[in-house]
Amino acid sequence: MSRHPPVKWAQRSDELYITIELPDAQDVKVTLEPEGKFFFSATAGAEKVPYEVNIDLFDKVDVNNSKSSISSRNIFYLVKKTESKWWDRLLKQGGKSPVFLKVDWDKWVDEDEEQDDNKPGADMDFGDFDFSKLNMGGGEGLDDNMADNDDDDESDTEDEFTGKASADNEADTKDTVSGNPSVAPDAKT
Repeated sequence: MSRHPPVKWAQRSDELYITIELPDAQDVKVTLEPEGKFFFSATAGAEKVPYEVNIDLFDKVDVNNSKSSISSRNIFYLVKKTESKWWDRLLKQGGKSPVFLKVDWDKWVDEDEEQDDNKPGADMDFGDFDFSKLNMGGGEGLDDNMADNDDDDESDTEDEFTGKASADNEADTKDTVSGNPSVAPDAKT
């Protein structure tokens, strides 16, 4: 007798996401029919335990544009819907869903939020704000700007605190006192 692996699902208006969680699945067979029949079978484990999922989806699907991906942890199926509309449920039959079938909340998007899903940050309006002026790292030419601004450093230096001036600054100070750089500062007139 076959077991049922855990199956997660989510939807958008135009597609379904079906994830079958079966690590190390072997002999995987996935069948999708246009009227919505979905069949999965595989074996797993050292004893090759058979697993199977056989469900009737709520509505018709586009088999040609649907895709599957088999990995070592799970089997993912992207099912394209024939009509772009939200389904009330995954399965054709109403009532309580099978125990192995769960909603995939990681992929789920509500119907009214779907239009914003394709645009990250679509609800934020930054207008003409220039993020390059924030200096948040990764800015090109950062080292070039620092080299050009060495003379513009307005920070206090040790010389200003101790009252000592460098030899270069001393000559500049005397020149500015006389007002004429061609006149020697110590000359008596």
